[in-house]
Amino acid sequence: MNLEMGLRWKASNREDTAVTASNNRAGRHLLDPESAALLRLNGSSFYRLLQTCAPQALPEISVPIAPDEAQLPHGTTVVAMHYRDGVVMAADRRATMGNLIAQRDLRKLEPADSHSGIAFAGTVGTAMRLVSLFQLELLHYEKIEGVALSFPAKVNRVSTLIRGNLGPARQGLAVIPLFAGWDDHAGAARVFTFDIGGSASEQREYGGAGSGSTFALGSLKKLYRPELTRSEAIRIVLTALTDAADEDTATGGPQAPGHLLPLVSCIDESGYAAVPTEEIAAELVAAD
Repeated sequence: MNLEMGLRWKASNREDTAVTASNNRAGRHLLDPESAALLRLNGSSFYRLLQTCAPQALPEISVPIAPDEAQLPHGTTVVAMHYRDGVVMAADRRATMGNLIAQRDLRKLEPADSHSGIAFAGTVGTAMRLVSLFQLELLHYEKIEGVALSFPAKVNRVSTLIRGNLGPARQGLAVIPLFAGWDDHAGAARVFTFDIGGSASEQREYGGAGSGSTFALGSLKKLYRPELTRSEAIRIVLTALTDAADEDTATGGPQAPGHLLPLVSCIDESGYAAVPTEEIAAELVAAD
């Protein structure tokens, strides 16, 4: 088993997630003894299953790498902000490698499941594997237990994954995620930021990560107000990314070559929804 096999398993089995926990448990006696023992040992955590069965598939680096020798692409600025009905997340598209632009169309914002999203700043390769592993973790739990993981438990799983990357982070290969979504139990949208050790902090208004986040958060501080509409919130986070790009060379603004627009998604009670490119372009014009 490896992470790539897990990704194929996720794609081919997404339509089966409605199966109930009772049916899952009823079928466990059909497993061979070794598989049944592994399931009892690791429960509903895909991450623990990989730790037991295929630790080599986890995104870890065993050879020490000095930060100045680790010429690997790094993602930069991501932000999230509350609005009246939910939360909006946004990410620029640039990855840098030292003083070079390594990629202009990087996707730093992805849906974690139907009602949450995860964005990242930091070492791109490690971050993308952690995001894929987190998506598999949520899907695996739902297939085993028959219900979605609670929002606080999702936050804990993100913290666990980040703590597992602490060794590479100490070598300069850190990943800083930004997690947001709808909490059914609280009946509200929530935003969490993390440090490199996995400590989670809830942000009641807005949050961000990456090299340009200092400038983006300064912009959000001036523009944020309670009870924003969805359109206003999208316009404000786009303005924040534009301000960050003006000050931080590692952050790609919408005026970059190729005019690649930032990624923007909104999450409310109805679920995760990516904002169409046409709407993003219109809001950028309105923000000027």
